[in-house]
Amino acid sequence: MRFEVYCDEAHPDVLTSKKACARYLMIGSLWLPSELRAELKEEISTLRSRHQAWGEIKWGKISPNRREFYLALADLFFSRGENLRFRCIAVDHTQLDMALHDGDGELGFYKFYYQLLHHWILDFNEYSIFCDAKTNRDPKRIPALARCLSRANLSSAIDSIQSLPSSEVVLIQLCDLLLGAASSRINETLREGTAKAEFVDRLEQGLGRRLAPTHKTEEKFNIFKIRLQGGW
Repeated sequence: MRFEVYCDEAHPDVLTSKKACARYLMIGSLWLPSELRAELKEEISTLRSRHQAWGEIKWGKISPNRREFYLALADLFFSRGENLRFRCIAVDHTQLDMALHDGDGELGFYKFYYQLLHHWILDFNEYSIFCDAKTNRDPKRIPALARCLSRANLSSAIDSIQSLPSSEVVLIQLCDLLLGAASSRINETLREGTAKAEFVDRLEQGLGRRLAPTHKTEEKFNIFKIRLQGGW
């Protein structure tokens, strides 16, 4: 079966800055069967028209006057059941030992990207992966990620990993939206009584639980809080 994965990140500066604006680096991924892509994009377009909501979909753009549009996007996420899944990884920068990444925050970032993706790649499937465009010091990061994933998943096919501007890819934008919600809980930045809080509430109602680290078997909205210091 063919799948597509759309990825985005939040707070990547925690790996490189001495004054990071958050505790956790977050990298997110939206997973769907390739055959669902056109239908999903059409439904998002319909919602845009219905709510007169144009421009890029982003967590940072949730506002009271776009409240109903963003709540409809949350409902859309649940309407496809497990054919539309989200997974993110949360990396606590206070536990990082950069010596394990040769003192290279960019290398560390892509190692965590690998951890995000590898564990949801299943045998005998084909995957196309789309990452939000990011300026890398080493232009070989994306090809190296593709090579590592391919070598670790010999019974599946990593057809491609492409870096694309999120402004041009609505499903990367949807990933950004879900990742922002997860990050707001993990990084404890959500302000109650706001339109963003309403969006998070709608997600939590659909899941029947709070957005928090999950067991690895959670398939709809998986939050992988990696334990860098070991333990159970």
